[in-house]
Amino acid sequence: MSSLSPTSGTARRLALTSGAAVLTGALLAVGAVTASAGAAPAHHEGTGVAATAQALGLGVKEELVVKDVIKDADGTVHTRYERTYAGLPVVGGDLIVHRAPNGAVKDVTKAVNTTIKVASLTPKLTPTAATSAAVKAAKAAKTTGAATGDTPRKVIWAADGNPVLAYESVVTGTKRDGVTPSRLRVITDANTGKKLYEIQLIDDIADGITAQGGSKAVAPAGSRLGAVGTGASQYSGTVSLNTTKSSTGYSLVDSVRGGSSTVDLKHKTSGNGTVFTDADNKWGTGSPADNQTAAVDAAYGAAQTWDFYKNVLHRNGIKNDGRAPVSRVHYGNAYQNAYWDDQSFTITYGDGANNQHPLTQLDVAGHEFSHGVTSATAGLEYSGESGGLNEATSDIFGTAVEWNANNPQDKGDYLLGEKIDLFGDGKPLRYQDKPSRDGRGSADYWSAGVGNLDVHYSSGVANHFFYLLSEGSGAKDINGVHYDSPTVDGSKVTGIGRDKAVQIWYKALTTYFTSTTDYHGARQGTLKAATDLYGANSAEVKAVDATWAAVNVKP
Repeated sequence: MSSLSPTSGTARRLALTSGAAVLTGALLAVGAVTASAGAAPAHHEGTGVAATAQALGLGVKEELVVKDVIKDADGTVHTRYERTYAGLPVVGGDLIVHRAPNGAVKDVTKAVNTTIKVASLTPKLTPTAATSAAVKAAKAAKTTGAATGDTPRKVIWAADGNPVLAYESVVTGTKRDGVTPSRLRVITDANTGKKLYEIQLIDDIADGITAQGGSKAVAPAGSRLGAVGTGASQYSGTVSLNTTKSSTGYSLVDSVRGGSSTVDLKHKTSGNGTVFTDADNKWGTGSPADNQTAAVDAAYGAAQTWDFYKNVLHRNGIKNDGRAPVSRVHYGNAYQNAYWDDQSFTITYGDGANNQHPLTQLDVAGHEFSHGVTSATAGLEYSGESGGLNEATSDIFGTAVEWNANNPQDKGDYLLGEKIDLFGDGKPLRYQDKPSRDGRGSADYWSAGVGNLDVHYSSGVANHFFYLLSEGSGAKDINGVHYDSPTVDGSKVTGIGRDKAVQIWYKALTTYFTSTTDYHGARQGTLKAATDLYGANSAEVKAVDATWAAVNVKP
């Protein structure tokens, strides 16, 4: 979860990755596209320059930057690009080129279909004025802080289909609770000064939570060897933990899973924290009073999430490059939230009410980790319908992580955060079978205004879709939990099983969703994904179509 409850955004900025391969229309020829780290290399024999440029509709001032490459088992290659115009990043200009095994372009998926063109690259608004407008927007959003020291960068804003020259500013500070970090990204028209867009770059699981930047955990010095310890967790019972042994003892650094480390913030809201160490490799007591217990749950959650992505979805970490994030526990005092920060590549957990309910439950860990995966792939903008899809993606994979772990103390279910007691009433944070059960405004079905809801509530449509696709409609008991999932028109939907539903959603996320995908775009993307995986006339494709109709997303 960017955060477990409503908040305004994920910690990610659409900056062009330094060192990425830059391609112009003239370069989109044989062998021009290179795979991103950890991805299968792309082969494009026979791809013609003119044909590719025509398929992409590139202008003479446009260039593409490779963000990600996915290669299917049949040799089909999906290359995801970010775009520039006259050297400026195009926000909302991302696209995916789908090539057949022989290199021929099969299809192109664009975040926007509009031709990227602006009348002038000379702004009428000064950078200083853009900064002032951004700070004003931050105050209106009830956050505190000041603009970063960086000069606002010029961009082309195209996400709404109307390309204009703009400034992008970032205001840092804290959210309305005065504790959660805030990084508000503001897009301002470079000619009129009008605010075009704002987004919170810190994703939290509950209202007002955010991430802190700069954590780089390092295990204690000395010779290091992989080891296996045991941990007494608060939510998952006694668990095994991969640790690192040094001359001074053991550190909570997973030598098997990308160097995943768990650090103690010691109730501070800044700083890098300290890697947990232990003399006998036996961690925690299961009680929140023991400082190590939250670390056990966080480390266990990170390991189970890593294994889910690697073994089930064949993804090697968040960016598919074998690198693991840092898990930070004991943030602030009685902080009731958790969040993902893309910039610092960290997951941060508060200790909950009275410091007795750390937000380190297994599905929360899976949720936050998955925000990073969404950022590394589709980059779904964290507002409107795309924001709801972003949040739902983390719920879907958080749920899948919990089921895949098969832990008898935290059994798989379609409830989010059911153990952390965030609201003090013993109820889960979210319900996937009928999202409106939360009583907080989550949507069961799509409507024209659903994109106006907070992303944690608009996510209900996709969460409901996932449950119905997995389990079907009606009343049933699953793994000891009672569900009763309705459909918008009373129709009966038969599920295809959670495993297939997970594969379809992941395929759609990584090869068909873009930064601006809305619910109708998600319908199209999942239909294409199901077709790729199971065939055009398969029962799975028909089920996807029927399930979207059941949540009121229709052609």
